[in-house]
Amino acid sequence: MPRFAANLSMMYPDLPFLDRFEAAAKDGFTAVEYLFPYAFAKEELVERLQANNLQQVLFNAPPGGTDAASIDRAWNGGDKGITCIPGREDEFRAGVALALDYAQALDCPRIHLMAGLVPQGLTRDAVSPTYIANLRWAAGEAAKYGRDVLIEPINTRDIPGFFLNRQDQAHALVAEVGAANLKVQMDLYHCQIVEGDVAMKIRQYLPTGRVGHFQIAGVPERHEPDIGELNYPYLFKVIDEVAAQCGWDGWIGCEYKPKRGGQPGGTSAGLGWFGAFRARD
Repeated sequence: MPRFAANLSMMYPDLPFLDRFEAAAKDGFTAVEYLFPYAFAKEELVERLQANNLQQVLFNAPPGGTDAASIDRAWNGGDKGITCIPGREDEFRAGVALALDYAQALDCPRIHLMAGLVPQGLTRDAVSPTYIANLRWAAGEAAKYGRDVLIEPINTRDIPGFFLNRQDQAHALVAEVGAANLKVQMDLYHCQIVEGDVAMKIRQYLPTGRVGHFQIAGVPERHEPDIGELNYPYLFKVIDEVAAQCGWDGWIGCEYKPKRGGQPGGTSAGLGWFGAFRARD
């Protein structure tokens, strides 16, 4: 059975962030992911993980900024990463250094480097050299700590102008950089919206060893994976089958917005799909 990690940025929105760790553990999750840890002290996050027997399996490098206050301003100001943006290389490096510091403390094996928006007046081709150079540097730094860095194609409906949109683009870039610890974060929600043929893309890319993490959500509303046009029970079987053949043992992040998430207990009430898979294990 696939291993699922609760995304605490989206799930349990009725609770304060630090209380979501306990809620996820009570619902049977053994791992968590989220967007950013930087608003909280490392020690506080470690305490929540340990108290609830949870693994931290993924978080994002800063979308911009170099400390809690400037990171919050960057995100709320519209930054969706700065990996591809010329002129912000020093800021990018400082953000990666901060992310690696948190990854060490949280024993988190993966950091997602958001590509960012192609700046107005520039083209994707024009900023590609910046993106590749930043990835190569970040992969080298992360390797010193035994961490992977991930890149994620994101659909242009949710984030218009995002630099990276397709699986083939991402895998070509990973091959060009050539770092063993640079991998692709394969979000099946984004993949379905942009290109479809999801099962065949799992079969194509998972055996390459370059898929570091999956994420899921129902399409198109981004609710629970049992809502919408994707047949997730079938896709989970495909992942299990291919993983068994190639030795992949990663995680599937539940990066969805619970349909009843604003209601007390709404996230837990929507976990019937999760309980069904746990019952099979």
